[in-house]
Amino acid sequence: MKKQLIMEKALELFAKQGFEATSVQQITEHCGISKGAFYLSFKSKDELIVALVDHFMEQFTSDTDYIVRSTVDEGILLYEFYYTTFQSFHKHSDFAKILMKEQSQSLNEDLFLKLHAYDRLFENIILTMIDRLYGEMVKETKFDLIYCIKGFINTYAQLFIFYNVPLDLGLLSKSLVEKTNLLAHHTTIPFITEEMNSLLKQPLNQAVTPEQLLEILEKKIEEIEGPVEKESLRLLRQQLLEPTPTYSSAIVRGLIENIRTHPHCKWIAFLLRRHFQFE
Repeated sequence: MKKQLIMEKALELFAKQGFEATSVQQITEHCGISKGAFYLSFKSKDELIVALVDHFMEQFTSDTDYIVRSTVDEGILLYEFYYTTFQSFHKHSDFAKILMKEQSQSLNEDLFLKLHAYDRLFENIILTMIDRLYGEMVKETKFDLIYCIKGFINTYAQLFIFYNVPLDLGLLSKSLVEKTNLLAHHTTIPFITEEMNSLLKQPLNQAVTPEQLLEILEKKIEEIEGPVEKESLRLLRQQLLEPTPTYSSAIVRGLIENIRTHPHCKWIAFLLRRHFQFE
């Protein structure tokens, strides 16, 4: 609870002043706690910033990934993707504003690498969607299409994050679906090749090992109080340790679904879907 309080109060200051201009002293005064209490929760301001980035990006990444992988009707998939993406930005508009401002200015190498690693995960989610929707039709241009979709999201998000333009999520999503389909169907001159895309990805690989996954699971089992979620986490842990044929893919999917909507389990649900290769 103390960590959550510090993160919420620090976010208020970061939104007004930015990362660099906000000191630990200001954060503790704003929280009404001592510096000692702060350092019991976070080793430094940089660790706090990374925790905030993880909190937002884990939820954002897992939500968009779930939409892409669980939406059966391909006719509404692109709309649902855009709607979910902008809804998340709108819900966390204060943090999204900070992130857009700071990611191009921060001198913190760990933060820079972390943001780019999440960006690569997001690109993979978009690529999965593109392959489902357009297949061989965009074989030569799909990597350009990834960057076009990211560009749409970044540009239009700025309208309501920085300029307070009234947000009609439905209209915005429909408009971007139309634009994306036009690009997919009519773009013929690619710029970003598959080789170039692979080169861009190489230094920023964020693979999670089974050992790391188990470690995250152990922590979540300790943290979560809900009986359904806790038992589902325990059963998933057991399946990771000793896979048994009695657990069909449908059962494992169901266990992951049990935890997916819990605000503190979205990331582990995302990682488990990836581990069990649920498309």
